[in-house]
Amino acid sequence: MEQLIQLIQPALNAIWAVLENWWWAPLPFMLWGPTRFFWLWWRAEFWVFAQKKVLLEIKMPRDVLKPIRAMEQVFSAIWGSAYDPADWWEKWWQGKQMDSIQLEMASLQGEPHLYIRCTEGRRNAIEAAVYAQYPDAEISIADDYTKYVPQDSPNKDWELWGADFQMIKDDVYPIKTYSKFFEEKEAAKEEKRVDPMATLLEGMSKMGPGEQLWIQISADPVTSSKVEPAGEFVKRGRAVADKLAKRQEKAKASPILKEAFEELAFGKMPGEVKKEETMFPPEMRLTPGEKDIVQGVEEKISKRCFNCYIRFIYIAKRDVYFGGAKAIPFGFFNQFATENLNALKPWPMTLTKVKKYLMLKFIIDIPIPTFDILEKRRLFIKKRKLFFRYIRRMSPLFPKPGGMFLLNIEELATLFHFPGRIVAPAPFVGRVESKRGEAPAGLPVE
Repeated sequence: MEQLIQLIQPALNAIWAVLENWWWAPLPFMLWGPTRFFWLWWRAEFWVFAQKKVLLEIKMPRDVLKPIRAMEQVFSAIWGSAYDPADWWEKWWQGKQMDSIQLEMASLQGEPHLYIRCTEGRRNAIEAAVYAQYPDAEISIADDYTKYVPQDSPNKDWELWGADFQMIKDDVYPIKTYSKFFEEKEAAKEEKRVDPMATLLEGMSKMGPGEQLWIQISADPVTSSKVEPAGEFVKRGRAVADKLAKRQEKAKASPILKEAFEELAFGKMPGEVKKEETMFPPEMRLTPGEKDIVQGVEEKISKRCFNCYIRFIYIAKRDVYFGGAKAIPFGFFNQFATENLNALKPWPMTLTKVKKYLMLKFIIDIPIPTFDILEKRRLFIKKRKLFFRYIRRMSPLFPKPGGMFLLNIEELATLFHFPGRIVAPAPFVGRVESKRGEAPAGLPVE
């Protein structure tokens, strides 16, 4: 044993000498990630607090004869005005962030309202985009409705329930859009439309005194370049579509030595590809359901996209709080679900509910009570976090990235648009009852 120790002693001494003198060498590599994260977060705070936000309330026209496709053009124009990526100096020193917009629908004691929240510098561009398609709408600056409830909710007087939403599949699969609800035409009469917004507005109008329902859709414009999330998104979408359509992958170039060996051994000429002996191409052998999936994926990745999150909060005074009110947003978003494509569902991580039972699948398949003595505290923290992120318009995992998914302009137009009174006859919805007209020509002026 002593001989073994004497043999390894020099090696141990050498290792200790290295550790004693160079222990700090790995630290820069270990600390680079956290340092980079906190630096960008610190600089981004300066940028975000310097941006003045405005909340624009939109009063819908009494009659909306334009198709929902017009709202696509609104979001396409908003994408063009809001997309302004930062260069390296703006990102690392000024902390510049991409301007995001929030599309918000709120029922304030039974009165539905539609809002668009944006930076003050983007206000004119967004108003122009809306007026270009809906000239009879009215847009005005409104006070932030979230300020009129206690900022420490939930508390002894106010209760809330809510959640963020996530997609059940990869976001390259689209949700059900307006084109699937009915065949839309330019001259289609309003009374012939099936509008998914009617369900939400009708439910919002049923709220009573002391009750509020808030829905928030945040959208950050992204492009299909390689440095943006949409770049990988388009690649994933094309890969999914190619796989479903059974398209052959492009042949990769083989090494010269491999080609020479195959030619000598098997008589295979370089570049020769084995073709499948069939009368029909792969696309012709797809089932109707598979064709719908391929078409839906390809249509989604062909349009401009926004990086989005969706959340809702039902908040009310405790004496009038009604837990069943959460069925209103659930029913609204469930309209856009399809079994073969995609759907939106509450995200368990942010859902204001804690598990009371533990399922031991590998041992027994019956629920076992957890007896969590901190259950009420955990539930309170989840509610407080959701409320805080809503009023501050923060992403679901802030300050960490994540919890977001991509929606294109067609999907956003389906979720947020302006229905007329005939298709959405909900009471108390603020509308413009008279049309605006231009001043007559030749009017004398001083």
